Amino acid sequence: MSATCVPLGHTVITPAALSALSEIDIEVALMRHARCDWGIVDDHDREANERALQHGDRLLSIFRSEAGEKFYVITEWDRSATTVLLPEDY
Repeated sequence: MSATCVPLGHTVITPAALSALSEIDIEVALMRHARCDWGIVDDHDREANERALQHGDRLLSIFRSEAGEKFYVITEWDRSATTVLLPEDY
């Protein structure tokens, strides 16, 4: 697989995620997401992401921080922006 399979566009993070996550958590998650490593998504979301790569829909990854905090990385359908957020921000 190539180094990047998803263009992230403009990357943003919610205030809650910025407070809860370390810089390393965020950087690692963005790198994994860009390489089409969707983290701990379920089979349904994994399949939806694979279809989205072909048809231009939104992409969702789910990760856990070093401290165990669950968080999302979402890239918009047009790949213009990627957001790092906590589940309660969604």
